[in-house]
Amino acid sequence: MNENFETWSFRPTFWARNPHLQTVFASLKLRAAGMNRMIACTRKMIIDAGDGVRLIGFFSQHPESESRGLIMMIHGWEGSSQSTYMLCTGRYLFGKGYDIFRLNMRDHGDSHHLNEGLFHGALIEEIFKAAAEVSSLSADKPFAIIGFSLGGNFALRIARKCASSEIPGLKRVIAVSPVLDPHKTTIAIDRGSSIYRNYFLKKWKASLRKKQSLFPGKYDFGHMLQAETCMELTDRIIPVYSPFADSREYFREYTLLGNVFSDLEVPVLIMTARDDPFIDPVDFYDLHGNEHLRISIQRYGGHCGFLDPFPFGCWSDRRIYDILNN
Repeated sequence: MNENFETWSFRPTFWARNPHLQTVFASLKLRAAGMNRMIACTRKMIIDAGDGVRLIGFFSQHPESESRGLIMMIHGWEGSSQSTYMLCTGRYLFGKGYDIFRLNMRDHGDSHHLNEGLFHGALIEEIFKAAAEVSSLSADKPFAIIGFSLGGNFALRIARKCASSEIPGLKRVIAVSPVLDPHKTTIAIDRGSSIYRNYFLKKWKASLRKKQSLFPGKYDFGHMLQAETCMELTDRIIPVYSPFADSREYFREYTLLGNVFSDLEVPVLIMTARDDPFIDPVDFYDLHGNEHLRISIQRYGGHCGFLDPFPFGCWSDRRIYDILNN
């Protein structure tokens, strides 16, 4: 086995092993119900992400003497700081003494009005800049980044960029169910259950309509919104509203395969499942990196699931806490 791989084992109750059950319940609002001390002390912040870009974040802070450090969390595509997995993982780690900063990427959450430019997956510079800004809130205590799905892809690219541009205090990057090959993932969403395809298309189209209503002189998605798959909508939008000639060029910009982690200078942990409905596990087995890269591939877990005891407990949250305190 590749020396970068961990041997942990996630063994949920047999009736909770279905990947779709794990995936769907990971985002079910019921999981985030009840008291959440993290939310009770949250304050909204606008983060300067460079070049005039502004991003919204939500900062939950312990008294300085009680804080173990600061964790910045990045949601997945068409998610937000209010996504169930963000609220639940944040609540768990806040309860363990960590300050939590939940970042909204451009055009996610209630942030479409802040920037004229349209979100796309290659906007790593502004997320990196935002992470550097957020790190200043750590009060010289350890700083970590956790990303989920597409947010995991951004987190991994932040880690790569740290080889040339330091983020003060950054001690670890963790990616849960990260997208490595966005082209392949988009195809998987389109060819899998119509429930997933319709879910993402509905949310994406609603986001585009909102952007168009806010900047009518800039955007006219018109016939583009008649697309029936995520790939079709990508193919229509990218050549018109991005710097990329086509979707292939666009996807290549944030694909993470092979030896891309050979120059890491910050510890990175990747957690994924072989039964993820959207992400091909083969890509993780083919990853190679230096001593800073660790990879955990589980048999079960779905996409950003790893729920046990099902549905309110989360194995990945507990492992993340263990890693942060290792």
